[in-house]
Amino acid sequence: MAKRRHLGGVILCLALIAPPVAADLPTTVIIGTLPQPAWSQLSTQQKIILAPLANDWEKMENVRKKKWLGIADRYPSMKADEQLRTQERMREWARLTPEQRAKVRDSYKDFNQLPTEQKNSCQEKMGSLFQSAARGKTACSRRGKVCQIANASTAPSRSA
Repeated sequence: MAKRRHLGGVILCLALIAPPVAADLPTTVIIGTLPQPAWSQLSTQQKIILAPLANDWEKMENVRKKKWLGIADRYPSMKADEQLRTQERMREWARLTPEQRAKVRDSYKDFNQLPTEQKNSCQEKMGSLFQSAARGKTACSRRGKVCQIANASTAPSRSA
């Protein structure tokens, strides 16, 4: 009986001082996303829809593949303008470096943590900025910086 308690104490101590196992596991194991298909296993329709991502597909985490596959599943039911916008955004995303993608993801997380009032304000500024761009007054196509640009465009100008 004493040996059992001693052994239990040793195991408990080792468990407490050992580094967490999850630190060495890939993100997909922690999140619990099942393995997703390789590019060669996608259907012809999925390959056509996800074509801008073909070069990066094998390097993507399963979580990201699952997200893109979900978009590909919804794609046929999208309106024509939504399909066009989705394809355009995929091409833009594919052109970004991994560092730029991480920065965009962080910006998106930051935006989602804003209070609703600030989100709405930013979206209004983005809308007016895009309308100005459509009229040729300004050029801005990168969504990641739009709110910052919108805020800067409404800020009072400094004269030297």
